[in-house]
Amino acid sequence: MSGLSYRDAGVDVDAGNRAVEEIREAVRSTYRPEVLGDLGGFGGLFAPDFSKYREPVLVSGTDGVGTKLQIAFMTGRHGTIGQDAVAMCVNDVLAQGAEPLFFLDYLAVGRLEPLQVKEIVEGIAAACKESGCALIGGETAEMPGFYRANEYDVAGFCVGVAERAKLLPRPDVAPGDVLVGLPSSGLHSNGFSLVRKICFEHKKMTADTPVPELGGELGETLLTPTRLYPKLVLPLLEKCAIKGICHITGGGFYDNIPRILPPGTGARIDSTAWPILPIFKLLQEWGGVARAEMFRTFNMGIGLILVQSPRDADALIRDLAERGERAFRIGEVVPDRCVERVEVEGVNRE
Repeated sequence: MSGLSYRDAGVDVDAGNRAVEEIREAVRSTYRPEVLGDLGGFGGLFAPDFSKYREPVLVSGTDGVGTKLQIAFMTGRHGTIGQDAVAMCVNDVLAQGAEPLFFLDYLAVGRLEPLQVKEIVEGIAAACKESGCALIGGETAEMPGFYRANEYDVAGFCVGVAERAKLLPRPDVAPGDVLVGLPSSGLHSNGFSLVRKICFEHKKMTADTPVPELGGELGETLLTPTRLYPKLVLPLLEKCAIKGICHITGGGFYDNIPRILPPGTGARIDSTAWPILPIFKLLQEWGGVARAEMFRTFNMGIGLILVQSPRDADALIRDLAERGERAFRIGEVVPDRCVERVEVEGVNRE
């Protein structure tokens, strides 16, 4: 009688090796000239070229996808989850005025299925490539008994670089500055605990429930990946002298906008300045959610906010329009005595 093995305990080392081979080419496709070595080392190697910087500062960010993963489990669709993991990190790094350089992922599974891992990591690699950053490593952990069958968790870590004197937000953000909103692709990766409460507990819907207002099944809309902003915004940093960038993530408008405002200032938002996406209107209706709660939980169709001086705001919006991007003048910076730090016009927070 032979003794027990690691495979008997639920960990398949051979499957892990097959998964690495499945993702090798996708990972290599993201490499920049600064990447050293290849997949399989104990650490990812990256030799940055700092010669174009007078005083380079490394900017890092880490995040996960959260309970949006439950929608992937319901539908069996895992191809877009990787983009969510990347976007939540690279957009945060971008908000500091930094160019994303490289990314590492962490994927924990109950049972390692090489093709499922391939689907997830290919999504990560495609998003890294779109964002201009290299996927230089990661970790896949098989943890039997910790995650249920076919379930997993994924998170990531990104490092970028910025000139110290050009870090955002700039110290000269001031009353009168204009807030320019860039559209989101949908829910992005925040508020899904409330989304699931509304859709699957309160309304008793399923991921494959057709919703005519959304043009398809509910799950398809909920899985719309978080938008990647680096390729769009990085060229603007020098050209348009942007004063600040706000990534609308968990906490919505009320918690995120103050993070880029100096003491003594607030923000006034005009909620009629952009079209609210149908998914937000439906969630509010289905759950009877107060408007203030919607703006505190979701991005409401605005994924990124650029702070610009009033004399340059129109030029910024024109520049974006010339590149096929619709942007909206959604509000302004004001003295904080005029608002309760962030005020969304037409929304009663009491």
